[in-house]
Amino acid sequence: MQRSLKWLAVLSTIGMLLILLGGALVTKTDSGMGCGRSWPLCNGELIPTEITAELVIELAHRVVSGVVGIMVLVLSVWTWKKIGHIRETKFLSFCSFFFLLLQGLIGAAAVIWGQSDFVLALHFGISLISFATVLLLTLLIFEVDKKFEAEKVILDPRMKAHIIGVSIYSYIVVYTGALVRHVEASLVCRDWPLCINSTFALPGNMHEWVQMGHRAAAGLIFIWIAYIAYLAITHYKGQKVIYWGSVIAFALVTLQVISGALVVLTRLNLFIALAHAFFISCLFGILSYLLLLVSRSKRNALALEEVTSNKDKLVPTPPVTAQ
Repeated sequence: MQRSLKWLAVLSTIGMLLILLGGALVTKTDSGMGCGRSWPLCNGELIPTEITAELVIELAHRVVSGVVGIMVLVLSVWTWKKIGHIRETKFLSFCSFFFLLLQGLIGAAAVIWGQSDFVLALHFGISLISFATVLLLTLLIFEVDKKFEAEKVILDPRMKAHIIGVSIYSYIVVYTGALVRHVEASLVCRDWPLCINSTFALPGNMHEWVQMGHRAAAGLIFIWIAYIAYLAITHYKGQKVIYWGSVIAFALVTLQVISGALVVLTRLNLFIALAHAFFISCLFGILSYLLLLVSRSKRNALALEEVTSNKDKLVPTPPVTAQ
């Protein structure tokens, strides 16, 4: 595979991660209106005359999103032409640019017309899907030259069900976390893991329900991924990509829970809050890759069954001796 394509894929993946962190920074610093109700210009100007911190953050996010958008478009077309014979390539190529364009349009609509907090919470999740598809495209490009063990993965039905289930569920966790930020419920519960004064009382208002709902969702995904890691360690030591993928997912979800607690205990420390967004982005990428392996597992199992069947047919029958 051409080195230039690999470099473009890696840079596009890093760029998508920067878009995710930039979007989180815009939300956490209340910089969404840094350029006013104007898009793509800032306050109707190509070169803003009044420079504020909010304007710099919002404008930088727009510039990075535009540059990375062009990179992802080129990557999508290039991979379609170069490795379009791989089953997943065309689907991922289309989705990577489509969802990036969609999240950009939602962001523009929020600036020009405004959106409800529940709609804005989708913005981060859509960006995550675009990031995951670019990451998977990058992994496909590198797989062409190096025959990773991923091509031979075979999973049992129980492991498949858990990976599919936790991958879908992770999007719910992402949405509830984004909703916490957009409804400004991050510090409505100043204790952790319970809400106020470590009591078991039910939440008393909508903001507390949003915050505690996210904590409950995060707790469940932590337990779920821990169980998947246990299955991988006990049953999949021979399949390194599943083994290490599950272990890394557990490490990331642990860091996610710890950083989430520290966000509350440090009263919204910006660097910890960005780390919180970084860990969930990486976790979603790992889960997306495991989901890709699930789709391959069925094909690999059928291929193995066919090879075994053909071998049985080729076994020579013993010659019949004349009496």
